[in-house]
Amino acid sequence: MSSNARAIEMHARPSSDYVIRLAEAQGVLQQAAAQYAPIYAGEAARISQASSLGAEDVVISHLINSLQLDVGIFVLETGRLHAQTLALLEQFQASSRAPVTVYKPLNEAVVQFVAREGKDAMYKSIELRKACCGIRKMEPLARALAGKDAWITGLRREQSGARAEVPLVDTSEARTKINPLANWSWGDVWHYIRENQVAYNPLHDEFFPSIGCEPCTRAISLGEDFRSGRWWWEDEAAKECGLHVKPNATESSANPSSALR
Repeated sequence: MSSNARAIEMHARPSSDYVIRLAEAQGVLQQAAAQYAPIYAGEAARISQASSLGAEDVVISHLINSLQLDVGIFVLETGRLHAQTLALLEQFQASSRAPVTVYKPLNEAVVQFVAREGKDAMYKSIELRKACCGIRKMEPLARALAGKDAWITGLRREQSGARAEVPLVDTSEARTKINPLANWSWGDVWHYIRENQVAYNPLHDEFFPSIGCEPCTRAISLGEDFRSGRWWWEDEAAKECGLHVKPNATESSANPSSALR
């Protein structure tokens, strides 16, 4: 855990019904692990947790490990993560009971994109930023979820207006999405981290509530939206990389977010 622990000091204030929310999250995870357990002995579970190693995700991983669930965990190592995130990843891989698999983008695709558009193409246009996300996150995510019937995320309703209706279990797409912390507050997340001494990304102590790739993440100011530090140069409505954007029938098949469920 960070020796500074500024994020814990600032945010660790549980809701009045925190105990109920914790039990709810545990129940959702246990039910999902049972529902998507391997069909045959020796096979992998049909569900995985997608972890960005942010505060919500380290809480979920800790719950998976403490409940001893048969659920794997995967991390998308985009090639542009902060040094602090990479250090936490190494620590997490060494300590996790559940297996942690790291997926990286296809090297040739990255090399060609950078050669064609430049290392910092994401600042040039929304289209190029989404293309970068497509190569570094969406394609590896598709590989990570291949053969899975469900996945677990750290989405919370409080995170942004676009996520205000996030359900605990989302069956609206072909692959079920489990959101065990949907009802949790930011204070609940940090209370759990404090109470269970969960290791977290020290960037949270530097006012980074949402942490992605290094060039696309900044610290936020008091009162700003949780995700205002992500792609801050873009319009508010565009602030998703595609991982949690629902497919739309009018979307072009060229859009990487429309191809993934």
